[in-house]
Amino acid sequence: MKVVFHGGATAELEDAEDWYEAQRAGLGDDLAAEVDSALEVICETPGVWPRWPGSPPTPFVRRFLLSRFPFALAYLAEPARVVVLAVAHAKRQPGYWFHRLRQPS
Repeated sequence: MKVVFHGGATAELEDAEDWYEAQRAGLGDDLAAEVDSALEVICETPGVWPRWPGSPPTPFVRRFLLSRFPFALAYLAEPARVVVLAVAHAKRQPGYWFHRLRQPS
């Protein structure tokens, strides 16, 4: 299955990788590896993860929580692809990325 990142999600991931790398060498790479692993799991079973709390009823935005880092992936499960809308930090304002639903890729 193809994975497409919204431009905002790409920027969030890059910023987080840079921040973690500045904290400790290799930690940014660890975050990137965890996101890659999460996307593999999502692609295997895209429809099993729960709806993002507070998201609009349509489209159905799903949430995958990372285990090691305080981030969640907000994504749309489409027939031929997964669209990652946000790499959202758990402490950020909920729903800050909802405007991306108007232009998901």
